[in-house]
Amino acid sequence: MNEQAGTMNQKLNVLRAGVLGANDGIVSTAGLVVGVAGATGNTMTLLISGLAGLVAGALSMAGGEYVSVSTQKDTEKAVVEAEKVRLKEDYEGEVNELTDIYVANGLSEQLSRQVALELMNKDAIGAHAAAELGVRPGEYVNPWHAAFSSMFAFSIGAILPLLMIVLMPPPVRVLFTVIAVLISLALTGYISAHLGGAPKWPAVLRNVVVGALTMGLTFTVGTLL
Repeated sequence: MNEQAGTMNQKLNVLRAGVLGANDGIVSTAGLVVGVAGATGNTMTLLISGLAGLVAGALSMAGGEYVSVSTQKDTEKAVVEAEKVRLKEDYEGEVNELTDIYVANGLSEQLSRQVALELMNKDAIGAHAAAELGVRPGEYVNPWHAAFSSMFAFSIGAILPLLMIVLMPPPVRVLFTVIAVLISLALTGYISAHLGGAPKWPAVLRNVVVGALTMGLTFTVGTLL
């Protein structure tokens, strides 16, 4: 049951990260193309600017995720290795420590010690890593998966404002882009809140306000320039 819950949580975290990555792509690219649209109506300039922002943003997201998750993976490996050393040096103390963890989770002292002994007889480091550290030896996070997922999600989000600003007729391109972006941000805000079990409408409102302010400020700067 715990493994199933852990797997479900991992899937939800991946999905939530994807939604947030798409949200970043929408906001940053929309701010860029609307800002450029405030300075020029040239479609080719808008396309090149949007594509440059999409590529740069996607690679930046991928690089940031890779570095972050690689650090997390290295940390997980380090704590598991440290746990192996403690098991060799003080096995009985580690049994007591695992027993205390299960007691804190609501089991009786006798049952907790029995569970700790049986689990450690089968896989001492696995039992400790899961209960104490929240990791499973050999099943570490994959930085490449995180990098590509983030890059893909950002790109998907960035495509919407780019297509709107390029394909819509010049007189209404900014208006239609703003409307499409705000609707998309409302949707991503709702989905992310739903996945996280948080109140939905405050998340939607925050997303929409941030997106509107971003586009408003960048359009103003572009127009002034």
